[in-house]
Amino acid sequence: MSPLQLDPGRLSRHARLEEPVEVSDGMGGASTVWQTVRSLSIALEPVGASRRERFERHQAETRFRVICRAAGDILRGRRFSFATRNLLIETVRDLDETGRYLTCQCVEET
Repeated sequence: MSPLQLDPGRLSRHARLEEPVEVSDGMGGASTVWQTVRSLSIALEPVGASRRERFERHQAETRFRVICRAAGDILRGRRFSFATRNLLIETVRDLDETGRYLTCQCVEET
């Protein structure tokens, strides 16, 4: 496979990579808070939206493809956060098998 020619200028949106951390509530339970791992630049592309009904309520789901520089800390279950939006990472793969860029399939949390 030949290397993809990706313009690094496309990585123009600044985001935070966050990971979930369980915090004790002091009564035997726990809650999840999101802790920043680091800041990074990403390219964001909407790829689809769907609407479904769950428990007699309508829910909209928006999916995105996020492209970023390759790093070992970008993992499934973490999220990209910017402004007031959060994109949960569902899959991560090497964009062109060269180890330079990753593409992540994400769903927007509402």
